[in-house]
Amino acid sequence: MRHILHADMDAFYASVEQYDNPEIRGKPVLVGGSPTSRGVVAAASYEARKFGVHSAMPMSSAVRRCPNAVIVRPRFDRYHEISQQIRAIFHRVTPLVEPLSLDEAYLDVTDVVTEDRTAEAIAREIKLRVKMDVGLTISVGVATCKSVAKVASDFDKPDGLTVIPPGTEAAFFAPLPVGKLQGIGPKTAERLKPDGINTIGQLADKPESWFIQRFGKRGPDLRMMALGQDDHPVATEREAKSVSAETTLAEDVTELEDLRAIVRQQSERVAGHLEGSGLQGKTVTLKLRLSDFTTFTRQVTVTHPVSEADQIDAVAQVILEREIAPDRWFRLIGVGVSHFGEEPDNPQLTLFGTDDEESNEEPDELSID
Repeated sequence: MRHILHADMDAFYASVEQYDNPEIRGKPVLVGGSPTSRGVVAAASYEARKFGVHSAMPMSSAVRRCPNAVIVRPRFDRYHEISQQIRAIFHRVTPLVEPLSLDEAYLDVTDVVTEDRTAEAIAREIKLRVKMDVGLTISVGVATCKSVAKVASDFDKPDGLTVIPPGTEAAFFAPLPVGKLQGIGPKTAERLKPDGINTIGQLADKPESWFIQRFGKRGPDLRMMALGQDDHPVATEREAKSVSAETTLAEDVTELEDLRAIVRQQSERVAGHLEGSGLQGKTVTLKLRLSDFTTFTRQVTVTHPVSEADQIDAVAQVILEREIAPDRWFRLIGVGVSHFGEEPDNPQLTLFGTDDEESNEEPDELSID
């Protein structure tokens, strides 16, 4: 039996800013751009979230909801520095660590669990060490597989610890909204409602043939995840081929300035990981999903590698402008960078893409492929 932890920092960017500046601790903090231009919220403290503020929201809207918020510009170098400290704590526990982004990771602690040192005890050790050494809080989910541990870590935020005992995974999942399951985004969840599926348990009750018909080749795997079972290993080493960030919008958007702000925010998220990892890429990709669920990508390959937010954003904005039309409403926007340390097929500035690419990513996701 495996013992998997999912460790997730609480409101990471905002928490770092509050830790570094005691004067704003306990106050609503918004990390992002200016509300007077095209600024977007990159992170919101829990004090700000009480006002309905969330990431990817235009900063101007966030300020209207929370007029007393303290606005701080992102400092990705600092976030990476803190992330490295936290990751070092993980590696002192186990070498089996799979970072997902600057603020979350999976840990496989199977080999370090003993009769006297349970997985829950290890999770408490990590939480205590992060608090003492770094000064921040972290929420941890403990389970027998990755998909359950990830949901568990979000169950009692902030500073949470949720343990799902072996054999209770399906029961834990059953009453939760179906959108909590990895691979089921908000739009897919809406499309499942006519089938009477609102919870993960209702999804899990469907036969495998239904999953295959609805989700294709990923159907059987999704069914097992709905049952609280998955055998995906904690991947400690994987060469990054691309880094991307995307968000599913709460409402469809057509105004260019609003779309520009969202692209800027995603470019900053991608740049934060690239700069922290020392990566540079020659291809910038913009992923777009229309109101009718048509999904497509457009890519630009440049002569010199890029890694900074301004560089990525400049290219992504050029792509965006070419896709704007009066009758086009967008419900998902993503920005990515690829071709690290390699020569792309065409070193000149080129534009290409594919249409109708189906995808079920969750919102506000930073991914490394």
